[in-house]
Amino acid sequence: MSSGGSIIPGPVIVGAGPSGLATAACLKEKGVPSVILERSNRIASLWQLNTYDRLCLHLPKQFCELPLMPFPENFPTYPTKQQFIEYLEAYAERFDIRPRFNETVARAEYDHTLGFWRVKTETTEFMCRWLIVATGENAEAVVPEIEGKREFGGPLVHTSSYKSGDVYRGKRVLVVGCGNSGMEVCLDLCNHNARPSLVVRDSVHILPRQMLGKSTFGLSMWLLKWLPMRLVDRLLLLVSRFMIGDTAKFGLDRPKLGPLELKNLSGKTPVLDVGTLAKIKSGDIKICPGIKQLKCHAVEFVDGRTQNFDAIIFATGYKSNVPFWLKERDLFSEKDGLPRRPFPNGWKGNCGLYAVGFTKRGLLGASMDAKRISEDVQRCWKADTKHLTVKSQT
Repeated sequence: MSSGGSIIPGPVIVGAGPSGLATAACLKEKGVPSVILERSNRIASLWQLNTYDRLCLHLPKQFCELPLMPFPENFPTYPTKQQFIEYLEAYAERFDIRPRFNETVARAEYDHTLGFWRVKTETTEFMCRWLIVATGENAEAVVPEIEGKREFGGPLVHTSSYKSGDVYRGKRVLVVGCGNSGMEVCLDLCNHNARPSLVVRDSVHILPRQMLGKSTFGLSMWLLKWLPMRLVDRLLLLVSRFMIGDTAKFGLDRPKLGPLELKNLSGKTPVLDVGTLAKIKSGDIKICPGIKQLKCHAVEFVDGRTQNFDAIIFATGYKSNVPFWLKERDLFSEKDGLPRRPFPNGWKGNCGLYAVGFTKRGLLGASMDAKRISEDVQRCWKADTKHLTVKSQT
């Protein structure tokens, strides 16, 4: 073992985002200490460093709170980015969660001889009985390879670096990706007097954020208690058509599967409209097909048209980085870095390995994982504590 190596009596949690914080809090409530390793210099680094200024939670706050601590009553239904960060900082303070910052895990693997996980950072090796992976689905930005990137000559930016449309005022901006982030960035650009266009390569479900006086998500969860998913999907689409019209008229074709069924099978989230659709209908946001190649300050599309643009913003999502550092093949897929078993069975692996925040069900899914993991670890904590104490003294 390297000098400075240490045996951790409780679990090591990799990642101090909402998932890692929730798991640490649930463990602490059950009397189990843990150590969080965080590559950044702060908690919730994705939220603090890699999100745009106008971001609000897409779901009502009651579906986004972490275990054991609700949002303050004076917070709005959809808290802002800054309010959510304040909530997470208060959460860490309340449960006295103190991550070890600037600790990037380079490698983690199970030592069958010792019966421990070896977790190596650049400076230290930690040994632990339980390893909890909380690096999430959004650890690394995904930027597609497109022919002609070097020739374009203007800014090529991923949404992880986008803050505000202010710097694009008066400019022609192409946004690639029509999920919630791409739609919101387009709206933000409009609000800052830029001229955005949106690349829509796939079909997409757009739903109003509110339906029948309730949040669309909350209404969906309530209806699913009484009705089958396909019937709920039909109701959602019927109300959506009445409220926002036929989106296909504006180049936004709907998938064949309903929004909930598609989410359940593929993890693809429907877009909850916060005003972007009105800008598309008015022509303030233009819809474009897929990109064939980039040229000097221009884009050639797959339909043969070429248009000039000053900048391109990639709202093309994120991916897990687990395969780069975790040497394990059973719980996590080497292909996409996500649990092999679908929700709700992807939280537990072998030899004390756990996954939290990989459910494709947002903060609600992460909270469910955190509770399950803490209960599972607690079951064998007392017996193992004696074993680990003896081991650390030898």
